[in-house]
Amino acid sequence: MKKMQWISIVLVLVIAGVSYYQINSYQKEMQALKKEKIELTKEIETIESQAMYILNQSNHAEIDLTHETWPQYFDVAEVMVKESDGKFLRPWAIYLVKEAEEYRIDPFIVYELLKVETGNTFNPNLVGPETKYGHAYGMAQFMTNTAPWIADMADMPYKENLLYDPYYSIKLSIVYLDYLYNQYDNWDETLTAYNRGMTGLEQYKLKNGNADSVYANKIQTNAQKYKEFVALAN
Repeated sequence: MKKMQWISIVLVLVIAGVSYYQINSYQKEMQALKKEKIELTKEIETIESQAMYILNQSNHAEIDLTHETWPQYFDVAEVMVKESDGKFLRPWAIYLVKEAEEYRIDPFIVYELLKVETGNTFNPNLVGPETKYGHAYGMAQFMTNTAPWIADMADMPYKENLLYDPYYSIKLSIVYLDYLYNQYDNWDETLTAYNRGMTGLEQYKLKNGNADSVYANKIQTNAQKYKEFVALAN
């Protein structure tokens, strides 16, 4: 009789263990499916936002260098050249100012971003440190999982070696900033997203309660300083 009781107890324990294992497996599977659903939803939202951005490209102003606009571009560009001790070349600076105006972005926001990203070297051949996502390349430090779809939005070709072209890099940085600003409508979130990625921005906000990162604050503060300097100079 006792033997039968022990057998019954063992069977109950085995069945309970199997049931627990199955339930645990189902829970893990459900969690994985929920995570996959969230990721797919975010991917769809990103694709939709990219499509909307491309459709609205026609809103950007076409800027021509003329005898009237040249002095203004040159003066702003010269501030960048002098501040960088000549490391940010004059042709790059003039190109940046023109493209930034086309996208209605403060050119000094872009300049300061490039300055931070390159550690004040403005090295167009810079390769960033290795991360779990790979390396970042060029003056604007784009990664190969980000640059292709930004190039698509900019209606530009994409090859990895183009990331070392300073003009290509500057253009991508401006388009990406424009895209992010269209998403967030403020520079704290825009710049923190540029630095950490859009998912990284959300994680930063959850942890800190806002997007006022050191990265975003430094770029905006310095950009404002140069803007005021140019206004005084003129």
